[in-house]
Amino acid sequence: MEWKKGYSASYYARIIDPVAWRETERIEITGGSINRGEDGLRDAADIDTTKYDVGEQYIRIYLDAKQSGTSQHVPLFTGLTSKPKRKIEGDMETVTLQCYSMLKPASDVLLDRGYYAPSGILGTTIIQDLLKVVPAPVEVIEDKEKAPMLRTSIIAESGETRLTMTDKILNAIDWMLRIKGDGTLQLMPKPEEADISFDPLENDVIEPSIDIDYDWYAAPNVFRATEDDMSAIAKDESPDSPLSTVSRGREIWAEETSCNLNAGETIAEYAVRRLKEMQSKSITASYDRRYHPDVYVGSLVRLHYPRQGLDGVFEVTSQKIKLGHGANTNEEVVKK
Repeated sequence: MEWKKGYSASYYARIIDPVAWRETERIEITGGSINRGEDGLRDAADIDTTKYDVGEQYIRIYLDAKQSGTSQHVPLFTGLTSKPKRKIEGDMETVTLQCYSMLKPASDVLLDRGYYAPSGILGTTIIQDLLKVVPAPVEVIEDKEKAPMLRTSIIAESGETRLTMTDKILNAIDWMLRIKGDGTLQLMPKPEEADISFDPLENDVIEPSIDIDYDWYAAPNVFRATEDDMSAIAKDESPDSPLSTVSRGREIWAEETSCNLNAGETIAEYAVRRLKEMQSKSITASYDRRYHPDVYVGSLVRLHYPRQGLDGVFEVTSQKIKLGHGANTNEEVVKK
């Protein structure tokens, strides 16, 4: 199916048995939206239906897309429902369900006092244990032997949950967690190459209205990293960079005194990486586009819309999918 072309879209949900992890009853959907973010619970959904009498349970939202005799059945979201809200206008009743991410159970469980994630163990192994309270599968999308180990132990703070500790470990090993539409939790390295390209000539899916924000005010061009007795400074002195010391005619410093080095990474390499990361957030954009099932928060997309000011590789930081015509997707991205 060619997602860049038009198609008809319809939506419904299925109740999920959390023990057998299989679908049961069907729920009709009349509208709503799905929100995806890059931290915390990451996913949420609001759906409208005509009938729902049950409280909390797991559901899965589907898109049925049809195009020129072909069709595709795409899971968009899986999570927990809340108690429904009802709106009655005469003989018409609308039921609205607020739905929470698959990570909600992990955010609701506090870790025992004294808990710590020990160094020298694969970070993914610890995360899989932390997320065992979630009924969905937890997959490692990489050879386990290549997954990084924790360089230092991480001690739980007061009020630490299984989810906040998971995020600390992900940050320490520089990996990411992705929630698939079917609820599967995927642990993976952050992508290094673009997953897909959007281009007005080859794959034109972006609406003409694009908002771009150039937030250069606080973007550094010098970064100092300090860890114990080690220290390193990275400088952007490239004449081709609009944020460099050369282009701006002055130095803007940033510093970290507690560094989460990747496995095998030197303090100098860390300084260079963090300077690039902090500078990348200086250019952000948002736009509406046609839905594509392979693009998630955390994906890298190559955008070639030079007339609108978008040209290069961008990281997707948030999405809002409307459960309506063509599953219109509002997307926010930052320049890599």
